Amino acid sequence: MKNKMRFLTVGMLSGLVLFLASCSGTKVTSSWKEPEVSIPADQKILVMALVSDREGSLRGSMEKEMVAALRQKGYNAVSSYTEFGPHALKGLNEQKAMNKIRRSDADQVLTIVMLDKSKEKNYVPGGGFYRPFPMYYGRFWPYYSSMYSRIYEPGYYTTNTKYFLESNLYNLKDKQLLYSVQTETFDPSSAARMAVVYSQQVVKDMTKQQLISKR
Repeated sequence: MKNKMRFLTVGMLSGLVLFLASCSGTKVTSSWKEPEVSIPADQKILVMALVSDREGSLRGSMEKEMVAALRQKGYNAVSSYTEFGPHALKGLNEQKAMNKIRRSDADQVLTIVMLDKSKEKNYVPGGGFYRPFPMYYGRFWPYYSSMYSRIYEPGYYTTNTKYFLESNLYNLKDKQLLYSVQTETFDPSSAARMAVVYSQQVVKDMTKQQLISKR
């Protein structure tokens, strides 16, 4: 019985790890592309992130990783932070801002905006399990021993963070929107890792939408 219980416990922990892993990371929640539009690889894309200063280095990481992901596809992408500095467009009107951007010889601008950041507080019962497992309900002892640890072992609280981001691609010639994508990121391990995964997911969706080439 002890060996059986140990096997079941290990199996449950493995399932929990897989369950949590499936919930983490970044996923595209919606995207749109102007029909019949594709971006030639010889055009220059300016990547511009709008992220609160409270997020530290996230802006630089986002622009850097998006530039890297687009360059892997053969596109001439550049970071606005590198081109203009942290507050190059601050205080400018539309005409002056657009003139400054056009002097960079960019054909398109890809924005990255943090729409929202929320925190969720969750209680983890003693024993480390988030939810009941039906496999324990068929017999008394497996159910009782599982519930005992939940009731009599102290639990704790965890805080999970969700980031909601949006990217828009504009054609600078006519100022028209060509592509828009929204994503949700759950509890990233670090800002740097979030930037990597976000950029990969967005570029993957852009390729899927046939906005950019599959190179």
